Amino acid sequence: MLDGDEVVLDAGCGTGRVTAMLLDRLPRGRVFALDYSKKMLDEAAQNLAAYAGRVEFVEANLADPLPITEPLDGVFSTATFHWVPDHDALFRNLAAAIRPGGQLVAQCGGAGNLDSVGRALEAYGLRWPGWAFDDAESTAAALADAGFVDIQTWLNPEPTSFDSRDEMAEFLRTVVLRTYLEATPEDEREGLLEGVLDLLGLELDYVRLNIVAIRG
Repeated sequence: MLDGDEVVLDAGCGTGRVTAMLLDRLPRGRVFALDYSKKMLDEAAQNLAAYAGRVEFVEANLADPLPITEPLDGVFSTATFHWVPDHDALFRNLAAAIRPGGQLVAQCGGAGNLDSVGRALEAYGLRWPGWAFDDAESTAAALADAGFVDIQTWLNPEPTSFDSRDEMAEFLRTVVLRTYLEATPEDEREGLLEGVLDLLGLELDYVRLNIVAIRG
């Protein structure tokens, strides 16, 4: 629950779309917008120009201690934590930046997320990335070890269907399989995409890991 005057970290701000929503919830507060990508931060700075003076941009890796010395009232994150392989280090770094009583609210990919894509790629001899799609129990244990209390973690399956093969193909091409296709010879890319589509149908098996905790 926000009163509107807090100092909050958006951990993994990307282009700043969600950061803007967070700033709107904090009319008297401020936000540190953190991302590992300078390109994303540059785009976020343009998108958040109207909030100048209430948002500060931070280029940093969540796997390392955060370069923020001001105690945070809270941390918010969406679709980011699964990119950090070591969740023990991640939660320790966040705990060190949050004041006692401050809140962590996050959602990221969880155990089972896009398993069907992994199986489809394996049929072509490709390895699905080792992203940190953790379960609720191990996440809760890591949070407790880092100093969080009142911990709530749960998985939420969110299967996502597409209206057409073309729509699904475009999403796979630009989001889910983008790095695979870029690493594939150009004359083989459409064959890989079409083969994965044949195995997947028109649904992706997204699973979200939700996190709510208080800094002890």
